[in-house]
Amino acid sequence: MPVLLLGAVKTLQITTISVFIGCILGLAAGLARLSQRRILRFLATCYVDFIRGTPLLVQVVIVYFGIPQVLREIQSYLVNAYGITPFFKNIPVFLAAVIACSLNSGAYVAEIFRAGIQSIDKGQMEAARSLGMTHGQAMRYVILPQAFKRVIPPLGNEFIALLKDTSVLSVIGFEELFRRGQLIVGATYQAFQIYLTVAFIYLVMVIAFSRLVDYLERRLKTGD
Repeated sequence: MPVLLLGAVKTLQITTISVFIGCILGLAAGLARLSQRRILRFLATCYVDFIRGTPLLVQVVIVYFGIPQVLREIQSYLVNAYGITPFFKNIPVFLAAVIACSLNSGAYVAEIFRAGIQSIDKGQMEAARSLGMTHGQAMRYVILPQAFKRVIPPLGNEFIALLKDTSVLSVIGFEELFRRGQLIVGATYQAFQIYLTVAFIYLVMVIAFSRLVDYLERRLKTGD
């Protein structure tokens, strides 16, 4: 159990960091999807469509195995052409996990923010502009605070989904909860007991976070 609980801490750590970075990426991509500039809309749409259209497992192996291969080839060219000292070997497992999960979360959060912003009545923006606010000020002080209340439940769902999806990180050797369970099963051959315990720990974490989201939602509704 202590080994599995350490894995659960790693799972929570990678999920929290990835969702935090994903919220930043998602907000930027969501605003870009609503931008009047075609190039921003195009780039944001390509990012969202690619991430949402491919499995997280594929994204993880691309980040951990594919990107280092490209970087090593670039490094090899620079070494042969200019004689520079080699500077790159591999991406650390933790960093690769954060990058892959953050990019994945950012695409889904982008759609959450986009839908939340579009759900606000257009009259709110018009009223803010009529008071002399710029588009950016109106978005920051009027639209986003209202949209944030509406996106808390889907953001909570995204956190829970990513919390469970971190199990795919076991393919690159990241020792989160499921990977630690695999290692224990390999040593003890007690698959049923170990995997049932792993499932129970996931269940406890999901239920606890679901209750937290419900609490935040009720607190924010109090202000209404």
